[in-house]
Amino acid sequence: MSFTTPLPAFRQSRVPVEESLPMRIGFSVPQFGPFADPHRSAALCSDLEAVGCDSLWVADRLLSPLVAPVGYAGGRMPVRYGTHLDPLLALGMAAMATDRVRLGSSTLNALWQPPLVLARALTTLDLISGGRLEVGLGLGWMREEYEATGVPWRGRGARLEETLDVLEAVWRSETVAHAGPLWTIAESTVLPKPLQRPGPPILLGGFTAAALERVGRRADGWLGASMPLPYFRDLWSVAVEAAERAGRDPAGLRRVFRVNPEVTATGAPQGEEHRRGTVRQICDHLKSMCEAPGDEVLVDLQLTVDCSGRFLDLAAEFMAELA
Repeated sequence: MSFTTPLPAFRQSRVPVEESLPMRIGFSVPQFGPFADPHRSAALCSDLEAVGCDSLWVADRLLSPLVAPVGYAGGRMPVRYGTHLDPLLALGMAAMATDRVRLGSSTLNALWQPPLVLARALTTLDLISGGRLEVGLGLGWMREEYEATGVPWRGRGARLEETLDVLEAVWRSETVAHAGPLWTIAESTVLPKPLQRPGPPILLGGFTAAALERVGRRADGWLGASMPLPYFRDLWSVAVEAAERAGRDPAGLRRVFRVNPEVTATGAPQGEEHRRGTVRQICDHLKSMCEAPGDEVLVDLQLTVDCSGRFLDLAAEFMAELA
């Protein structure tokens, strides 16, 4: 596979790491089900920032099939995934409702719009937020969403590689030009540029060897998940080896671990702590994953609670245990 746009030199994370804070703590932007109300979501974002978290993250869901997609392990998809706010607009709303927290996507499906259009939207968000944007991109996993957007399912990896090429070209150069297998951009002026230079950090999701190889080779970090430690270490070793082959320092790669917790009143059986159990159980497992300075956890409570008050109470419990 060839790349038409040269890759930039390795970029260290732009997010300062406080030595006194071994891990960073983020929460989901409320945007699904009963939280898919802009005013309610904006108020909760402001409240979450006041709780003391470091970041807020949107997710990307286009539809919720009535028949569970092939390969979906949980039976029928959660009903509330059928009610959702647009992730980029929700992120703009969160930017206006907050002053300090970093704002990211975990994950934004990178392939449902042309990369030049995506670059424009992300640049605008970085400017609106005062340079607080984290660009988290993934391939998605649901064929039905690809069919609905008219984007081919096959060739997703190559499409993502070229999308990254275009983002880098738009953000790095005053005069932008690109000629690739999928998109052509005539030599053009594309302004303004993001506030963060040479562009917002790009973190990539995925749980395959190919996804982790791409993280190590060209991303600023990985959007992972809470998982059993042996599985996590095997996956991460792929990114480390890829970074070393590319002449990059693996220690500069950031990691964000998402958990959609099933909180129980009593302890969960051993081996399930990565996804369910008491708040302390779940947090202890997350702490065991956060081995490097600057590691971050993302707690998504939208499937866990139904009301704003319980959302904030539980967020405060997770903050207390993790911090």
